[in-house]
Amino acid sequence: MTCRPMARLAWALPIALAGMAGAVQAQTWPGTDKWTYSVTPYLWMPAFKGTLKYTRPPGTGNPDVSVDERSVLDALDAAFMLTGEARRGRWSFYGDYVYLKFSTSKSAVRSVDFNAGPSNSSFAATSNTGSDSTLKGNMLTLAGGYSLAQTADSPFDLIGGLRYLGITAETSWNLSAAVAGPQLGQTFAAAGSASRSKDLFDGIIGFRGRAKIADRWYLPYYADVGTGSSNLTWQALAGISYAFGWGEVALAYRHLYYDQKGDNLMHDFKFSGPMVGATFRF
Repeated sequence: MTCRPMARLAWALPIALAGMAGAVQAQTWPGTDKWTYSVTPYLWMPAFKGTLKYTRPPGTGNPDVSVDERSVLDALDAAFMLTGEARRGRWSFYGDYVYLKFSTSKSAVRSVDFNAGPSNSSFAATSNTGSDSTLKGNMLTLAGGYSLAQTADSPFDLIGGLRYLGITAETSWNLSAAVAGPQLGQTFAAAGSASRSKDLFDGIIGFRGRAKIADRWYLPYYADVGTGSSNLTWQALAGISYAFGWGEVALAYRHLYYDQKGDNLMHDFKFSGPMVGATFRF
């Protein structure tokens, strides 16, 4: 069952209750006519779960691989994250960059499609005697915002922009036996590997801001939702931060969702986990 992109935007935006990308707002009043800048290095440690759909030569079978990794420290190979913001008056511009590479043994072939009849989808858990997957991705969000708030204590920006995700996935598998296809000569080997890369460009809309709860204490939030190369993508973050004279430190929880349909690579994919960062303002 499918639904139209704009319908998905209507229900996804209200439930995306928190956020990041520019993690924490500048402390200057939104109406000031002076440019202010901030840079936020941070670390995000997401668990991830979803389905990878590979394409292979005709007759060899296209595997759908489920991935469910929760031990992020064991799976993480490399990471780099950085957010930057420029603000003047009610207008703001920011960029958010994320690089992550994971390797996990918590994956399994769940079905094989030979494009010649029904998929062989009745894989028992014991059929997978060993599977390893690697995910490597670059994500860049570029957006502009307009502030509707009149105070630096509780700013609220409407945002719009573009998110790019370039991802490469690779899986090697070992099954207890080869899988025969519906037609003569079609076989999915008991051991093998597949890889696939995808570039996704999605337009996004959303909001961001923070609420002051006590002297120097704030609740930053962010949410966006979008579509384009993806059937649906959305992101949300909520956290708590403490302000210093030089900037701010924040602890938050971030969720990122991607879904593609048909023969595309990523199906119902979720990245969720805690993050910590420090914002430097000048």
